[in-house]
Amino acid sequence: MARYIVKRVLLAVLTLFLICFITFFAMNAIPGGPFNGEKAKSPAVMAVLNERYGLDQPVIVQFGNYMKNLLHGDLGVSLKTGRSIADTIRQSFVVSARIGLIAMLIAIVFGIVFGSIAALWRNKLPDRLIVFFATLDTAMPSFVLASLLLLVFCIKLQWIPVWSSTEHNYILPVISLSLYPMAYITRLTKTSMLDVLGQDYIRTARAKGVSGTKVIFKHALRNALIPVITYVGPMTAAILTGSLVVEKIFTIGGLGSKFVDCITNRDYTMIMGTTIFLASMIVIVNLVSDLLYKAVDPRVKLD
Repeated sequence: MARYIVKRVLLAVLTLFLICFITFFAMNAIPGGPFNGEKAKSPAVMAVLNERYGLDQPVIVQFGNYMKNLLHGDLGVSLKTGRSIADTIRQSFVVSARIGLIAMLIAIVFGIVFGSIAALWRNKLPDRLIVFFATLDTAMPSFVLASLLLLVFCIKLQWIPVWSSTEHNYILPVISLSLYPMAYITRLTKTSMLDVLGQDYIRTARAKGVSGTKVIFKHALRNALIPVITYVGPMTAAILTGSLVVEKIFTIGGLGSKFVDCITNRDYTMIMGTTIFLASMIVIVNLVSDLLYKAVDPRVKLD
């Protein structure tokens, strides 16, 4: 186990370095710069700004300086606002984390419940209804659903204000982010549950007189959840990346909307900081999901 964790950590460091390298050089390869706005600046002002932030140096030198500062935990300051990027990420991620965690919890709980119901009542009315809505939710991207919810509940019905910073404004973003993973977990749980219920040890437990509830929750459901745990890592990545557009649609001041704004404004340091932070979160969550996979099924060997 320790050897596996060390290997994964080293691979994570290599992955983050490659992400930094690709993002930095791709960002600088695009024509223009962070100080090219609608209001043209004089060449003298542009020269002073580029010199102040080190943008007048060769790109490879800029990358080396950035990585040197990054190793000391310095993400720099925003080229647009002058604020510390670490502070901006810390304040914005609180909102994104709150929405993301609620969406993940709803997706996991309801996905497992609906998937189990569909498996236990296979080919009956509950199963057909659950499969129908799960297929419908799977086919609809989160940003399309977010736009529809905004149109219906905010504009047409006016149940929820369009511009709001209260917690009531989290309802629609959470629904938008949770429906797709919930539908996927439902289908995944149903398939896995049907496979487990057909195993010999389940039939043996029932033959020995074990109650149906105990068979389902103690034996069948635990083994059926292994694929769901494996999906938690990619699901977290999907919710984080999906929140970029959803937060922008619902005007929520989370990290996702900040990321979209910094790309639009060509804020180089903010782009690098948010990219590194989101990539680190995805790598950590994937590692944790693999370790949980081992905890649930001790037969799994992590090499």
